[in-house]
Amino acid sequence: MTTMKTNMLVRSLTTTATTLQLVKPPVQVFGLEGRYASALYSAASKNKTLDAVEKELSQFQKSMKTDTKLKEFIINPTIKRNLKADALKHLATKTSVSATTSNLLGIMAENGRLGKLEAVINAFKIMMAAHRGEVTCEVVTAKPLDQAQRQNLEAALKKFLKGNETLQLTAKVDPSLIGGMVVSIGDKYVDMSVASKVKKYTELISAAV
Repeated sequence: MTTMKTNMLVRSLTTTATTLQLVKPPVQVFGLEGRYASALYSAASKNKTLDAVEKELSQFQKSMKTDTKLKEFIINPTIKRNLKADALKHLATKTSVSATTSNLLGIMAENGRLGKLEAVINAFKIMMAAHRGEVTCEVVTAKPLDQAQRQNLEAALKKFLKGNETLQLTAKVDPSLIGGMVVSIGDKYVDMSVASKVKKYTELISAAV
């Protein structure tokens, strides 16, 4: 998606008469979901609906997880785009969501991008967390962290934060890592797992043979 296309998307999402200049999000998220989320952040900033949009999208995300019919409707590729767009706009009106959120759902439906909706919502959440000074961090380990390990890890990660930032740490378990950990903090990613080292050494040995 070019800058021109991004500007067009922002104009479609924005409900007020404002300039097309992008309001850059506090953190960059890559990929198609990042571009949609960035356009949404810019539009919601201009519409002064950032908090409302985040709340509405979080609720919609929960509904997709609990309402199987809604989820099937969203991901079903056989339903025509315009029918999806009309249905989602009707749902938005019925639930009284903001015009910014309604526009996002309609545009993603028309563009055939609803399969990426949850990823867009998650990307927008990352931007909003950064907007509030929260730095999201996900740590994946082969075994669950005990209380002491978690506290030591939090203390080490907080050293990378600025004075006005707070850490939002999520810990997950993936036995396939074998040992070590994978850390994602903000837009940074570090793989310190044993599995990645084994893979690297295997590739080196294979190349030498």
